[in-house]
Amino acid sequence: MTENEEFLKKMENLNVPEINPREHPKMVKMAILNADRSAALGVWLIILPCYFLCCVCMYYFFNAKAGWFGSMFALVTNLDKTRGLDLLAPFIFLIMPVVCIIINMLAIIHVGYRKIDPDNNRVRELNVTIKIKFWNIALILLSVAVLLAFLGFAMTESVSVKN
Repeated sequence: MTENEEFLKKMENLNVPEINPREHPKMVKMAILNADRSAALGVWLIILPCYFLCCVCMYYFFNAKAGWFGSMFALVTNLDKTRGLDLLAPFIFLIMPVVCIIINMLAIIHVGYRKIDPDNNRVRELNVTIKIKFWNIALILLSVAVLLAFLGFAMTESVSVKN
């Protein structure tokens, strides 16, 4: 027997495992959004609020009186005074981080719902899976921090105005 014939004989006598298609879960974990694209979009959505927070920190905490820090404050002040653009500041500082959180959460969370026992309708299972993607999670945490900073600022402003 030649080598080739021996190999073919061994391949014919191989034990192939049997798979029951009913037992195999029919679950494909597809992300709603692409994680890399949502991270890139999230960076663009969070740049402006982070830049403003950086300017505030440099202006107040480090007493950096450079022209562009003061001009950022003047820009935001003028946005509030200009009719029609007064909603632009809340959009930039609140809506953009919320959108960043939503798109990055959609990119890393997978939800599955299925019946475990086909005979019993009451037995169901909900699977929530979170993919660990560093950039998406970092952007979510950064967006939450930005939201908390601006909401904290709004609360302290409203308390200080009343007193």
